[in-house]
Amino acid sequence: MYGCSRIRAMKRKLSLQHLSPNWVLILYYGTAILLGALLLSLPLAAQSGHLSFIDALFTATSAQCVTGLVVVDTGHDLSLFGQLVVLLLIQIGGLGITTFSVYLFIYLRQGLGLQNRRLIQETLIHTPFASLKELIRNIFLFTLVIEGIGAALLAIRFVPRDGLVQGLYSAVFHSVSAFCNAGFSLYPDSLVGYRDDLLVNLTSMVLITLGGVGFLVMHELLDLCRRRKRHRLSLHSRLVLMTSLALTLGGAALIWGLEFGSSLRQISFGDGLLTSLFQSVTCRTAGFNSIDLNSFEVPTLLLMMFLMFVGASPGSCGGGIKTTSLALFVAILHSRLHGMMHTNVFRRTVPEELATRTLTLVMLAILLCGASIFILMSFELQGLAFNESRGALLDYAFEAVSAFATVGLSLGVTTKLSLIGKIIIITLMFIGRVGLLTVAFAFIRRARKDGVRYGEERIMIG
Repeated sequence: MYGCSRIRAMKRKLSLQHLSPNWVLILYYGTAILLGALLLSLPLAAQSGHLSFIDALFTATSAQCVTGLVVVDTGHDLSLFGQLVVLLLIQIGGLGITTFSVYLFIYLRQGLGLQNRRLIQETLIHTPFASLKELIRNIFLFTLVIEGIGAALLAIRFVPRDGLVQGLYSAVFHSVSAFCNAGFSLYPDSLVGYRDDLLVNLTSMVLITLGGVGFLVMHELLDLCRRRKRHRLSLHSRLVLMTSLALTLGGAALIWGLEFGSSLRQISFGDGLLTSLFQSVTCRTAGFNSIDLNSFEVPTLLLMMFLMFVGASPGSCGGGIKTTSLALFVAILHSRLHGMMHTNVFRRTVPEELATRTLTLVMLAILLCGASIFILMSFELQGLAFNESRGALLDYAFEAVSAFATVGLSLGVTTKLSLIGKIIIITLMFIGRVGLLTVAFAFIRRARKDGVRYGEERIMIG
């Protein structure tokens, strides 16, 4: 009897119900990536031969974490089975495995436990929601409708080029990839062949933007359009929309200004503006490109790294530190420089705990990217000449930031990565998608609020 009770106690401790939400998310994403890697390593997933496990793991992580960095050509090297595995991982990764798991609980009429409610609130919403079931159903409805409309519009261009069956399949694949901010493409040059196509560009940008603002923001906008609520949008939604608009338009203007005399010189004025706007949008964790990024000037690439580092918005398909973190970071700096000990945004005071989490997130992200770039270059640049290593510095820094922000844009070094380099990029993609604070809090035991407080002593700074 005593042995049986100990076994039951151990099973309870190992069950998901006794794990923190941080660990549950890590296990969810890790399990999906591992299963995807096993499927992609099968001979059935490749056009010829089979992928090595590290390449299959890299591809599965990139798809599940909706990044878009690839070590194999998705449209050429993967079979239809392999492409469908990638597409499924993109869809699951974009919506979030938590959303899928909770939806299954609802479908099986098992209800929502406290653990699942905590998971949903940490990954999708910032304040308690009246009906989580309604929210999950709306998320699936939004996704199906938006991706369906996007596929129909893209099919207008893809079907005449690729034929009915392949064109429809390509339209669905790119619509899902764009809305989930994945950046996977069946074309080896991404969307460079459609650089001057207004329909493909606008459809892709709308899909990317909708997938990047977050499901809660879309839900509030829909309620506002239906006039269900007379009050204004929440502070979260206003920050998301204003910051996203400023970054998109500001980024497009700067890209056009920096490249007008170089990479955009050979194309028309209108196509140059369209290309600049598309690249500004896709930097927000989407990963598509309509122009060869190696033709861009260094200042433009640094600007794109900043846009990638910020990324999309919380509760969305994208990564990065998020638009709200940038907005709060600026608000915190403004408040502290003016001698205020609290942070105000739009006549609302932000809780100090949230301000502390924002500063922690930004600093951890900078440290993680910096350390990853250093380690990546330590392994990847060995044996290169001095001039070559200096030139490759920006390439690998761009790659690391793109992986952390789950963007997928690359300057062409992904396929050249060594085993260690692939592992570093895989780790960055995983942390970027699961969430930096989620991973940090899962491994670091947080101190109690009533912990010991020692005597204060000042030091010099600045």
